[in-house]
Amino acid sequence: MKKQNLSYKDAGVDTEKADEIVEGIGILRSRTETKHKLMQSFGLFAASFDLSPWKRPVIQVACDGVGTKIELLMKHDMPETAGVDLVGMNVNDVLTSNALPVLFLDYVGIHNVSEAPIARMIDGLTRALADCDCILAGGETAEMPGLVHENILELSGFVVGVAEKEEILDPADIAAGDIILGIPSNGVHANGFSLVRKLMANDPDLIPEELIPDLLAPTRIYYPEVMALRNAGIRPRGMAHITGGGIRGNFCRILGEGLGADLTLPEWKNPAARRIVDAIQLEDALHAFNMGIGWMIVLKPEDLQAARAALPEAELLGAVTSTGTIDIQVPWA
Repeated sequence: MKKQNLSYKDAGVDTEKADEIVEGIGILRSRTETKHKLMQSFGLFAASFDLSPWKRPVIQVACDGVGTKIELLMKHDMPETAGVDLVGMNVNDVLTSNALPVLFLDYVGIHNVSEAPIARMIDGLTRALADCDCILAGGETAEMPGLVHENILELSGFVVGVAEKEEILDPADIAAGDIILGIPSNGVHANGFSLVRKLMANDPDLIPEELIPDLLAPTRIYYPEVMALRNAGIRPRGMAHITGGGIRGNFCRILGEGLGADLTLPEWKNPAARRIVDAIQLEDALHAFNMGIGWMIVLKPEDLQAARAALPEAELLGAVTSTGTIDIQVPWA
């Protein structure tokens, strides 16, 4: 066998540069250790977290990514938004059960570590995590020339939430007659972008440059709303994060057999999202997008007044029914 004079760097992987980036991430990461802290130091092979402050802890876990939105975010030099999206898509999922996020791990796949704006993505990610009292406990940055395209980040996130056993919501409690509130989304969030990109390719004038920030607005993280309900002493019957599949595809996940909903959606005021909706059939839009509602809360009717006081942005969408179907009226579309 002929010996080749090749190094790892010659193959496209710069481990020294990667080590520098990891050191910088450690500095950004420190902002996430406020309310909660790791049991041992950051940087070990696995992260440790002490559950002894909880009496009967239940662990909630979720995994998600940013999807094809990343292509547009990178094209328009918005890697910080990708970091916020990654947190939102994961943290919101564990919040639906009434658990609070405590640990987050990220996976980043890149073409070349020296060219990728990793630090800017991590800056957005750690700011979002700090806002919801969640620790960046670790992660992985994989340099993969030949597999990951240039100017693209592959992103995945993993979150661990914790709640006392009695705090976990049981969707079996939801009953016909319960009322449904919706909290607005920032925009399309991080779902439906394969369709968005196709529409934009077919019609380059569909989204003017001045509306790109509206189109790519970061995923809203609903930690403040969940905390506001807790602080007001309100226990929801159920909560739903509206992602891919739209309202029908996600709200049905917390409805028991035989239950449905009668909903009327308020106007979606994001101008870029409205142009996308207007460009396709309404049923396709309902299936692909959140339609302006990123979070849904089911409450007992007697909790409505207190919930609306705690959540000023909340919109009354309708009520749970015994029809077994989710009927949605969209007067503005």
